[in-house]
Amino acid sequence: MNISTPALLFPAISLLLLAYTNRFLVIAQLIRSLYKQLNETKERHMKQQILHLRKRIHLIRWMQSLGVMAFILCTLSMGSLILELEYVGEWLLGGSLLFLLGSLIICLVEIHISGAALSIQLNNLEDL
Repeated sequence: MNISTPALLFPAISLLLLAYTNRFLVIAQLIRSLYKQLNETKERHMKQQILHLRKRIHLIRWMQSLGVMAFILCTLSMGSLILELEYVGEWLLGGSLLFLLGSLIICLVEIHISGAALSIQLNNLEDL
């Protein structure tokens, strides 16, 4: 294996981390908006939204953590290959891919929770 193999992961992991950070910032903005609304109206559906947002924040933190670990292991893999420790580099790349896979699986779960939260909003719109 040569150094270009783990180097292929760098742009992918970087873009994923950027997307995860964007999701986190959007949710933070939504939480602030809900906080303002909750102070004005004490609606039951707000509590459901808050529960979903809490789950999503927790999952996004895990997505980010696993993504960062994938990045670190990918970097260490490249370093190992530079030092001609090919066996170590291969194992580190494998670990990086596993962390990346874990991050993507958690992302899939978070997407489904996001969809459930949108369903709550749509149900509330139908009630109006």
